[in-house]
Amino acid sequence: MPLSPEARSLAARCEPRVNELARRMARESFEELPGYAELPDDVKDLEIAATARHGVRLFLRRVNDPDLDHPGSHRLFRERAAQRAEEGMALHLLLRTHALGVYVLWQALRDVAHPGEEAALVELVDILLQTHPGVVGAVAETYLDERSALEAEQRAQQRSLVRGLLDGMVPPGHVLLDQLRLEGPSLVLALGLDSPPPEDPVAVRRRLRRVQTVLDHAFGLDVLALLDGDGGRVIVPKDCAPPADLPRRLGKASGLQVRVAAVRADGPEHITDAGRTATEILRITRVCGLAPALHRLDDVLLEYHLSRRNESSHRIAALLDPVAERPELLETLRTHLSHQQDRRATAAALALHPNTVDNRLAKIAEQTGIDLSSPRGTALAIAALLLRDSEG
Repeated sequence: MPLSPEARSLAARCEPRVNELARRMARESFEELPGYAELPDDVKDLEIAATARHGVRLFLRRVNDPDLDHPGSHRLFRERAAQRAEEGMALHLLLRTHALGVYVLWQALRDVAHPGEEAALVELVDILLQTHPGVVGAVAETYLDERSALEAEQRAQQRSLVRGLLDGMVPPGHVLLDQLRLEGPSLVLALGLDSPPPEDPVAVRRRLRRVQTVLDHAFGLDVLALLDGDGGRVIVPKDCAPPADLPRRLGKASGLQVRVAAVRADGPEHITDAGRTATEILRITRVCGLAPALHRLDDVLLEYHLSRRNESSHRIAALLDPVAERPELLETLRTHLSHQQDRRATAAALALHPNTVDNRLAKIAEQTGIDLSSPRGTALAIAALLLRDSEG
């Protein structure tokens, strides 16, 4: 609806004061906002003042052309919002400058209004309040998009650094490692999540965010994590021990059973080896059928030693070749060993009759020649399982 001539006349009286209003906003009114005074002078005098001047002129043009409010009219506001996001200005401060700018403009209209022009003033304030949400929406949307893009870029760079460090591609002392806050000893974790049913990427990302949150809370800082649907690797940049209930807390957050392997790295130069050891501990606990829990090297010391490869490794792994096509026999062997060779516990874990377990174990002994009733045979069976898995 077109404005009355009185309203247009009232708005026209503010046109000579555009530069004055912009300077007042940038150098007086906004100074009241917490954090604004710390901004550089050139940002206040050039960019913020220019944005304020654009906003006042845009309002005055809308008085004569109500249809001027289209997406393109917010372009400068969006550009400035992206700049402020890149510079790290807080969103609440940015939005408060826009809200305070509206108030300063209302004061200017009120000051130039003559007695009897109350109705005209109401018309102008109506336009001012109608257009302000569009500006705020454009500013907030652009700011959040820019911050999201910047944070995604930072996370990708951090992930690349963490991956390079764990994989031995970033040498200790590299200048980029300062970003990871790695100086003294640290803790390296390998996480294993039970395979979930097929699910969409959004559900996977939500689970990983919950896992990251638990890790951050457990250690009281932002840990450096490389996570995926199966688990991942984590660097905790401080000398500490993992909470004993960490697997339970991670399991509650993820809805899956979680196993955790923990290795201390004495310094950044030891992180690569610690990561490899943690990954190997995790593999060993799976191959040996150990229940998901918090595991350290001492917990699987014998198994770790038996899984080291040398000139005899292929011959030990080959001992299980005769039953390689019988997965139920290999699973029975693995479960039997993980339950300290207790036939009833093995039967319960596999939902079998104890006699069936005995028959399967007898079949394994018959076809492989491994005597599972002797300490030597048990050690051979453990080593063969571990070495076959590492070959795979």
